[in-house]
Amino acid sequence: MAYRAPAGKGYADLAAHFRDQIKSGELSPGDPLPSVPEIRERWGVASKTVSRALGVLKGEGLVTSRGSLGTVVAETPMVITGTDRLDRMARNGRRYGPGETSSGHRVVRRSVVDQEVCDALDLEPHSEAVIRIRVFRTADRPTTVGLSVYPPHTTHVVPELGEDARMTDQFDKLYTERTGRPVTRGQRVARARHASQEELDALELDFPAEAAVPVMVTTVAFHDEDKPLAYWEDVYGPGSQVPIGE
Repeated sequence: MAYRAPAGKGYADLAAHFRDQIKSGELSPGDPLPSVPEIRERWGVASKTVSRALGVLKGEGLVTSRGSLGTVVAETPMVITGTDRLDRMARNGRRYGPGETSSGHRVVRRSVVDQEVCDALDLEPHSEAVIRIRVFRTADRPTTVGLSVYPPHTTHVVPELGEDARMTDQFDKLYTERTGRPVTRGQRVARARHASQEELDALELDFPAEAAVPVMVTTVAFHDEDKPLAYWEDVYGPGSQVPIGE
């Protein structure tokens, strides 16, 4: 049963169950959650526990009350990060959530001058790297600009990264299969900064040239046992709700 989960848990566990289903795409925007009596029966919990769990989800903007339909998933509940996308694919094989697509795919070889990226990948400034860029969309609205940077030693093992085509497998899986070395994920970091004009264009945001538009950015690096392999950056438009995990 889609909503079954271990019984005997509290309201936080109940909220986490439905939050995970929304995050993984198992529950789509507009989908109804089970009724309170159904949740009570399936989980063996009290009505107060269900109410508190639903209250948590409503407070997070993930669900909303819809009259006779009861509680339904909000239309734009959350925008997930690239690393969450990896987790979702491992869990259910889904690259995209309901109503989600991507566009603007580009693959370029470029000299890297951003010191933060150079430090993360242990590269000298102006070293060449492969950069993959795409825009994720929900209901055909741009939500995220995703950028991933790969140094030469990574693309040597996974040459598909340098091809101007969408990847059918995640790079970490291919790297491990070909080298026998597991890929680990570093600490994801979130910060705010002003958007570049290129990012505003990708997000289809129309602001005066002199405007300073704040965006949230998350970054993470990937490593094998002795060297960095990739640097990922996701840029989210104003108003995006992004889950931040461990």
